Amino acid sequence: MKFTLSWLKNHLDTEASVDEIAETLTDLGLEVEGIENPAAKLSDFIIGKVTAAEKHPDADKLRVCTVEYGEGPTQIICGAPNAREGITVVVARPGTYIPGLDITISVGKIRGIESHGMMASERELELSEEHDGIIELPAGEIGQSFADYLAEHDAAKVDPVIEIAITPNRPDALGVRGVARDLAARGLGTLKPLTVDPVEASFPCPVSVTIDEDTLGQAPVFFGRLIKGVKNGPSPDWLQQQLRAIGLRPISFLVDVTNWFTYDLNRPLHVFDADKITGNALRLHRAEGGEALTGLDEKDYTFPEGATVISDAEGPESIAGVMGGLRTGVTEDTVNVFVEAAYFDPIRTAYTGRAMKINSDARYRFERGIDPAFTPEGLEHAVRMIVDIAGGDASEVVQAGAIPDTSRAYKLDTARCSSLVGMDIPADQQRATLDALGFVMDGDMAQVPSWRPDVMGEADLVEEVARMASLTNLKPQPMARQRAGVPAPVLTPMQKRLSMARRTTAALGYNECVTYSFIDKAAAELFGGGTDATMLANPISSEMSHMRPALLPGLLQAAARNQARGLNNMALFEAGDVFQGGEPGEQHTRVTGILVGKTTAKDVHGASRDVDIYDAKADAEAILSAMGAPAKVQILRDAGPEWHPGRHGKICLGPKKVLGIFGEIHPKILTALNVKGPVVGFTLFPAEIPLPKKQTANRGAANIPDLQAVERDFAFVMDTTVDALTAVNAAVGADKALIDDVRVFDEFIGGSLGEGKKSLAMTVRLQPVDATLKDADIEAVSAKIIDKVTKATGGTLRG
Repeated sequence: MKFTLSWLKNHLDTEASVDEIAETLTDLGLEVEGIENPAAKLSDFIIGKVTAAEKHPDADKLRVCTVEYGEGPTQIICGAPNAREGITVVVARPGTYIPGLDITISVGKIRGIESHGMMASERELELSEEHDGIIELPAGEIGQSFADYLAEHDAAKVDPVIEIAITPNRPDALGVRGVARDLAARGLGTLKPLTVDPVEASFPCPVSVTIDEDTLGQAPVFFGRLIKGVKNGPSPDWLQQQLRAIGLRPISFLVDVTNWFTYDLNRPLHVFDADKITGNALRLHRAEGGEALTGLDEKDYTFPEGATVISDAEGPESIAGVMGGLRTGVTEDTVNVFVEAAYFDPIRTAYTGRAMKINSDARYRFERGIDPAFTPEGLEHAVRMIVDIAGGDASEVVQAGAIPDTSRAYKLDTARCSSLVGMDIPADQQRATLDALGFVMDGDMAQVPSWRPDVMGEADLVEEVARMASLTNLKPQPMARQRAGVPAPVLTPMQKRLSMARRTTAALGYNECVTYSFIDKAAAELFGGGTDATMLANPISSEMSHMRPALLPGLLQAAARNQARGLNNMALFEAGDVFQGGEPGEQHTRVTGILVGKTTAKDVHGASRDVDIYDAKADAEAILSAMGAPAKVQILRDAGPEWHPGRHGKICLGPKKVLGIFGEIHPKILTALNVKGPVVGFTLFPAEIPLPKKQTANRGAANIPDLQAVERDFAFVMDTTVDALTAVNAAVGADKALIDDVRVFDEFIGGSLGEGKKSLAMTVRLQPVDATLKDADIEAVSAKIIDKVTKATGGTLRG
């Protein structure tokens, strides 16, 4: 939305500067996007007087002029035909930028004679296209700024142009008067009254207008008047200057007047050549679809079904609310015009404009919602201007339909301003603000003006009050604490664990994945899912038909996609929810990671090897430790069919308290998901980690034993079918308080032991707490270890 300062002052009596107006508009929510100030580029030009002018000795068309502009006589060479002694001119001194030529003047020689500046023409100053001679001023003081001279004698040429951004909820600001109303309500001036002296009717209107019954919803009302005997031609200079200033090209007066009212009063209008209306009757109706029309832009358009059409006896002649038709458009020969002012539904207008791909000033305003109550008054303003400037006699008003009732009122609760926007504004000031904006106060009830379709509730009234009081007056205030002392933690223990799990896993070298919660049925069945309880009622695709029962399928599918692209070694993890059903209690949080391929790339030291379960075990233990899991755990078997039966383990605090699972993924799973092995991984259950008995803000002091630990080695002979894990768990259970760690360090199979036998050697670390261990204490614990292991494994102590 563009307008000039003088245009604004037609509606606003103010002495405010352009900068003050711009700052206020932005503060009111009508953000200023730019200001074009012609005076700024003319500030370096000054007025001078030619005191002498002689012919150049080496050029017939050049004059050597002596110019006085307050710095002593100055010699300037000029080739303009009107350069002569005694005229008052506009001078550009050396160093002055000439906008029309895009050069900076400097001292130079022309045919051997120095020239210290230039005398400018209007085109060189971008004031007009006139360049037949230099500017001759009728008056002016020597040395005066040319910009100041224009401001006094021809202000239109230095009239600043302001451009503002309009949000969709402020259609009233699409007219200069609406902008002026906001500034006046802020106190930056006084809004001038808007009155019109309607043109007296001379005859009945010969053009009839009807609106189809099914079209009243999208074209509620239509007003029109016919004017006979107008003389179309160029618009007055002031009108042309204002239109050019905002980027519109003057065409003819009858066209320009509709454009001017569109911007001045936010009142789109249309002027028909009355002699071209076939049948002297206009009909507003819905398009059946497929009707054709040539618009005023000389382009052909086809109507979509349901669009609002204005037709005469010959057919469509206007796209209602969007663009008029070329067939009934006015020309230089037009003498009888029919002036239209109507109201069209915003939504229907938007649909039509988008379908027909037409962007026009009329559509831009109608689809945002203009003032329906101003329709007849807007018509009278336009008719008065046409008759006053182009002459003619006006008919009676013809009306079809009725003005939509937009009346509504909301209670102004002056006490809500503080709670809604945090500003304390006196009640009298709030009421005065709404009065200035055009609201009608009836006690505590505020009647909303018809030009404000955005005000739809009590909160909007408070918003208007706060907007006018300036939201820059808001003072930041901290929110009150819900309780005294240290604030309660923002994150829950589970949220903290997940955050720590993500950070730790990423630090271990894993890349985080975020996969879909939906997977295909076949993949879900591999992990115990794929049942009707987790089936989606309306899946995105057949590959996303079920809620995932685990995180492993998504990670393995991601690994398969990476392998297909040549990336064979990877570490991926995901933290998210898995689902055993569709109820809230059947959703659980998991942390899962996989290692694929080799530990490192090939190198000369041969350090590269296939990943194994011990890599997964080490990472799982590190992540559990970061989430606060106890250090002493048990490793058990039988985790599930997705894990290799002999190469996995469950990290437990007991047979029923499982903290996580690690191991090698079952080969059948890898085959089904097209993943090339080896693949190891882990799945952790953060919710199963016990909460600490004491909640403290710090980690506490490190508990470092001050007594020396003792290690003893044991070797047992047992069947090769017995798992080493069985022996380790049995040894740990011999004395949980004293035994700190059990590690297997050797395994020997066959040989002198016989077929089906193996020797398993382990180190047991004993960590005393209260007193140094004596030989008797060590022997007693050793006996318990031997007894526990032999009973659990069926083996014997190797001699």
